[in-house]
Amino acid sequence: EEVRLHNYTVTAAEVKAFSRRFGFEFTDGQKQAVNDVFENLRAPTRMNRLLQGDVGSGKTAVALCGIFMAVASGFTAAYLSPTEVLAEQNYRVLQKYFPDYRVGYLAGGMTAKEKREMKGALQRGEIDILCGTHAILQGDVEIPNLSFIVCDEQHRFGVAQRNALAEKGVGADMLVMSATPIPRTLSLIFYGDLDVTTIPDKPRARQEISTSIIPESKYDDMLSYVQRETAAGKQAYFVCAKIDDDEEGSVISVTELFDELKGRLPSVRFALLHGRMKEKEKTEIMSAFKRGEYDCLVSTTVIEVGVDVPNATMMIIYNAERFGLSQLHQLRGRVGRGAEKSYCFLLMGADSDTARERLTTLKNNADGFKIAEKDLE
Repeated sequence: EEVRLHNYTVTAAEVKAFSRRFGFEFTDGQKQAVNDVFENLRAPTRMNRLLQGDVGSGKTAVALCGIFMAVASGFTAAYLSPTEVLAEQNYRVLQKYFPDYRVGYLAGGMTAKEKREMKGALQRGEIDILCGTHAILQGDVEIPNLSFIVCDEQHRFGVAQRNALAEKGVGADMLVMSATPIPRTLSLIFYGDLDVTTIPDKPRARQEISTSIIPESKYDDMLSYVQRETAAGKQAYFVCAKIDDDEEGSVISVTELFDELKGRLPSVRFALLHGRMKEKEKTEIMSAFKRGEYDCLVSTTVIEVGVDVPNATMMIIYNAERFGLSQLHQLRGRVGRGAEKSYCFLLMGADSDTARERLTTLKNNADGFKIAEKDLE
């Protein structure tokens, strides 16, 4: 246990006042999580906490309260995201909730000049909150006075990366977040060094997503449905397990699907996204989709985590039996983020009793923790 080096002076009343900026009442789980962090920062040893909660349980709001505890006490905070798309999204969120503090941004896609300027501003103590990707971890990035680190989507970062960041802020408090629920038995193995807070409740505004398994015979009807909905201004994701074609041909590839869909639904604007594209290109496509310049995004699982497009109401997953249940649950969580009713359509490449049983678990469960337990079984 490392001894605490930073003494936080923020009061509970100030944190409460800050939480009112969100304009919604925190759920009990969120209140408990903010409380856990607040208590940790008053304890004599450094915080190392994992905050896990289902997609949309409001972890970001908790993280922002933690960042507030640091900056209101006169320290610097850092927010680490796994991809540039997410880092940019979080950067905008931070600017919105911390208008009275200086928020900086650092990511691999920036020009050398921009990076140099940001590193200089950091060294001169001109930044209160630094948001970015693992570019933050590089040796020449100095973050003076760093006391609080938020690490988003833990399973994308290794322990070594977490430690590299912790070393930048000697004795900095660490809040690691994950929307990939891990069964309690396994969390002891993976995160034995972390205290765990779980947010069990869903925010009230979230709509249940209607999930259905679509047989081959209904495929055309589903495409017609997508065509009607996109014509009415809604958006959809089409997700595939792989990028390229292989000899077997049993699993459709994302490039193949993209061409096929464009041919079948010429009036619909399709965009293509996969992991081999350059980071900059991925970011541009994702942003254009978010702005509504495309109706449908045909993608591999790169869209799994955190991207927020409230207007997307349909998630169509090909060869769904090839995915883990928790991963399918993550993908499904990309829709249902706006006010409209959302749908998730699961297509099976290979039909078997096991596949059907697994997908039925997903269809009948909205709770990521129950799904994770089932996956472990």
